[in-house]
Amino acid sequence: MKKVLAFDIDQTLNVAKTPIPDEIADLLVACLDHFEICPISGQKFDQFLIQIVDRLKNATPEQLKHLHLFVAQGTQYYRFNGTEWEQVYNYPLTDEQVAKISATIEQAARELGFWEEDKLKPGDEIIENRLSQVTFSALGQKAGTEEKYAWDPDCKKREKIVARCKELAPEFDYEIGGTTSINAITPGMNKKFGMTHLLEELNVEKSDVLYFGDMTQPGGNDYPVVEMGIDTITVRSHEDTAYALRGILGVI
Repeated sequence: MKKVLAFDIDQTLNVAKTPIPDEIADLLVACLDHFEICPISGQKFDQFLIQIVDRLKNATPEQLKHLHLFVAQGTQYYRFNGTEWEQVYNYPLTDEQVAKISATIEQAARELGFWEEDKLKPGDEIIENRLSQVTFSALGQKAGTEEKYAWDPDCKKREKIVARCKELAPEFDYEIGGTTSINAITPGMNKKFGMTHLLEELNVEKSDVLYFGDMTQPGGNDYPVVEMGIDTITVRSHEDTAYALRGILGVI
């Protein structure tokens, strides 16, 4: 039997950028009695709390010790010590790297006509420094779900931005994720990095892990997990994930 269930967040556990629904929350709490549960995503730590942890209202402190937050593709790791969340490690970008990546993405998006600053809600931003990665969100974080789904459903816009970024600053890697996002990182600081650290921190083998993600195609931010040879279930939505988890819990 698997020991670890690892999950992408947006489009895997929830509707993009929204808290996980009640059914997913209940299923995750039930899974905490049997597995180490490891969300891994490009999101910031605060978003992990809003979208996942705050929704696990029925989880006990003992259960939460089996929840591991691999933030910013796993380049940051947080665990619950019984009373609070503590950071285990962090691999931040330098200020110079953040500046170079930010300028590169903005230039590429502007050249291609995909810089839509006029659509931002007050206080929102297109480019966000997430410490160990820089994330481009075409419509910002606060845009409505329908707007985000409609902006680039086939990833073609983001593929063009990524291609131009690679021409301008090839020393960085760029991954497509979520509905409107591109994550920019230093080479190797992707989900392979995060999952490798997951194996080390939890003292498990690749065969002990089952991963759920929606962007498992080449170029998607879940693809490095597939390349590692970790058993992966490709889902289209949180409904697919719920269906799989019900099946897993049903045979325990």
